[in-house]
Amino acid sequence: MPILRIEHPTEDFATWKAAFDRDPAGRGKAGVQRYSIYQPVDEPRYVLIDLEFETVSQAERLLATMKLIWSSGAAGPALGGVPRTQILETRESNHIVE
Repeated sequence: MPILRIEHPTEDFATWKAAFDRDPAGRGKAGVQRYSIYQPVDEPRYVLIDLEFETVSQAERLLATMKLIWSSGAAGPALGGVPRTQILETRESNHIVE
């Protein structure tokens, strides 16, 4: 399952989360099946987002849309820097039970 990983500094998590929740890119219509939001425990002004898709092409299309949103300034004060992005393929996933 392809994952679009986005990570970037943010000025304020609450501001960033409000912008994320407005969903200007239309995640559901773009094919996102699930997402996870992470923050480093020692860096509360940084976020990592994993967006899961059925296909790589869906991830590529949403990334292109996100780049347009970021360049338009629509992300406003939520972004504290340039986002770093990667499209990842899951090679293995396992649930460890002892």
